[in-house]
Amino acid sequence: MGVGRVPRETLGELLRALGQNPTQAEIADIVSSAPREVDYKTFLTILNRPDGFKPAGTPGAYYFSPLHLTLFDKEGNGFIGAGELRYVLTQLGEKMTDEEVDELLKGVQIGPDGNVNYESFVRTILSQ
Repeated sequence: MGVGRVPRETLGELLRALGQNPTQAEIADIVSSAPREVDYKTFLTILNRPDGFKPAGTPGAYYFSPLHLTLFDKEGNGFIGAGELRYVLTQLGEKMTDEEVDELLKGVQIGPDGNVNYESFVRTILSQ
């Protein structure tokens, strides 16, 4: 029989198990403001917070949106440097590891100038 409380460190897993898709930053915020042991009433407040249930779509559809990558397309030609793409994926937002980026870039065509067509990159990633 349980004690009617859960450790705050498990909140991210619980929210995801119940259909939410919080970012790591949102989880950090929630955990930092939650009591060490979260009771049912407090958990319901967290679960029903504004914007708690966002349409998730596919994970990659949001993360790999071409709209995000247009910010790094300095020339407006649909291409960004492979090194810049690696930087974006490993240093900004939900950070990926170098190994994860290496795996993603395996099937991506990098031009002789070192650039990647980011729309093609996104289509390739989302089709996997």
